[in-house]
Formats: sequence, C-alpha cells, structure tokens
Amino acid sequence: MSNKYSKDAKTLLDAIGGKNNISAVTHCATRLRFVLNDPALADEAAIDNIASVKGKFTQAGQFQVIIGNEVSEFYNEFSKISGVEGVSKDAAKTAAKQHMNIVQRAIAVLAEIFSPLIPAIVVGGLILGFRNILEGIPFDALNGKTIVEVSQFWNGVNAFLWLPGEAIFHFLPVGITWSISKKMGTTQILGIVLGLCLVSPQLLNAYEVAGAAGNISQWDFGAFQIDKIGYQAQVIPAMLAGFMLCYLERFFRKIVPESVSMIFVPLFALLPTVLAAHVVLGPIGWKIGSFV
Repeated sequence: MSNKYSKDAKTLLDAIGGKNNISAVTHCATRLRFVLNDPALADEAAIDNIASVKGKFTQAGQFQVIIGNEVSEFYNEFSKISGVEGVSKDAAKTAAKQHMNIVQRAIAVLAEIFSPLIPAIVVGGLILGFRNILEGIPFDALNGKTIVEVSQFWNGVNAFLWLPGEAIFHFLPVGITWSISKKMGTTQILGIVLGLCLVSPQLLNAYEVAGAAGNISQWDFGAFQIDKIGYQAQVIPAMLAGFMLCYLERFFRKIVPESVSMIFVPLFALLPTVLAAHVVLGPIGWKIGSFV
C-alpha cells in the first residue's frame, strides 16, 4: 500500500541528487538531516515545491529539510524508497565534518560542548536576572528602596536563589570539563573531578583575586610555589584543562598495558592535568578570557 508520503519522498530523493549523493541521513524532532557527497547537486527550488517540505537550510555540513512533527513517518518512507539506511545523529555529525573547514569544525566542537549546558545556563540567567530586580533596582513606589529592603519574604527568596545561581555559574567549569570528556569519549568522572579541582573551596574565589594581591595562599614545594587560585565561572581555563585531560587519557590508553590501565591511565592523565591547570593553563586561559 502506498504511504501518504511516498510521492514526496521519491521527489525529495530525486531533488537531492539521488541515492548516490547521500553520504548519511538521519532525523531529529522536525527535520531530515542529510550529509551530501556533493551539496551542489541538490535542487533547492524543486525541494521547496514539495508539499511536505516546510523549509530547508544548511548547517554544520548538514543539509536539513524541515518536515514537521511527522518527520519520523516521512523518514521511514524515504528510507524504504531510497534504500539508504539511516545513521545515528553522532555518525551524521562525523560524516558532515568532511565538508567543513577548520573554522567550521572548531565552531561545531564548541556547539557540541556547550549544547548540554544550555538548560542550566538559561535557568541560571533567569535566576540572576530576577535577583537583580529584587536587590538591585530601587522603586519609587517603595520610597527609593529595593524589594529586599522592604520585604523579609523577598529578602529570603533572594538569598535562597543564590544557591542554584552559584551552583550553575561558579561551578560552570565542572560542567565544561564533564561535557568535553563526554564529547571526546573519555572517562566522564575524571572530567568532573578535574572541574572540581578548579573550583575547590580551598582555592581563593576567582572574584576575590583582585582584592587579595599579596595575600594569596600557596602550595609550597620548596623550589617553587603555586598560588591557590580558583577558576569559578571561567570558561577558557576549563576548556584548556578539559582537552588536555582527554588527550592525555587517549595517549596513555595506547601505551599502558590493558591489565593495569584502569589504575594508571586515570592517574597519569588526571594529576598532570590538574598541575598544568594551576601552573600554566589556568593563568593563560584567564588572560585570554580577560582579553576577549
């Protein structure tokens, strides 16, 4: 029996250059995502004329065709007609990188790192914005005072909201190092531990460094000292440390015998990274972030 999308699926197959022009295909909630061997073969005008198609665009090396909420049904019919098996979203992203230049690849990597963090960042922004209204804006109706100055209830709410606000932004490096480990396919708990080593309570809060010149505690190794400075809310130091951890773990997994890899790979990857983060990567990342 003919599916209601049979005709449109066949037309779309022809319009994108046929089966041989498809390197990979998958779908998300509303779109078909193609990686085409030659994007120039896609007849965009013909695609726009397909009744089921709501739009199209190219992003991160993928030619994306908007179908709508019934995309999964369309996708199944398209796969049957084309004979092209779908792949996972990660596999499609990997295939799409063949069409990207180095700048596009770098942007794609950043997007994959920060995408899992967006819900928390959005919540944190809303919380901090609301707190700014409560404690930072004087109102004429309140005789020039802020809401927290005239209401004990809202003062309590403001103080309570600092808990999730602080967790999201002060401890952002933990999320970043975890996300990098996840994206790079390395041990995620090591990414979390590395992030915690950047924001540990025993470190001077990053926001207090400027006012603590000359009074910063140090680890004293005799021949040299390392300042106990934290990197709360710092993005670039966390990214540099996260990538170093992942590449060290990958390196040591290749050379350490499998029988002892569970013990020595995490040790050899984590400790040098924590040291480098506080001696080299953190300070450099801080300067880059300040410049940016």
